[in-house]
Amino acid sequence: MKSKDMRELDVDELRQKERGLREELFRLRFRSAAGQLESTATLKKTRREIALVKTILREKGVK
Repeated sequence: MKSKDMRELDVDELRQKERGLREELFRLRFRSAAGQLESTATLKKTRREIALVKTILREKGVK
């Protein structure tokens, strides 16, 4: 999802998005440790998406 699209979401949707991304990151790390992950680039992409969501939440003044 692009940053422009994320900025249009409200605070509750952003928090839900962050929660989902954190769960996805956990599953990706687990698969990576088990040697079943095909592309490690997905780990980096997911971490960056989490950072983007946190940045937008901070811009909106939410802790």
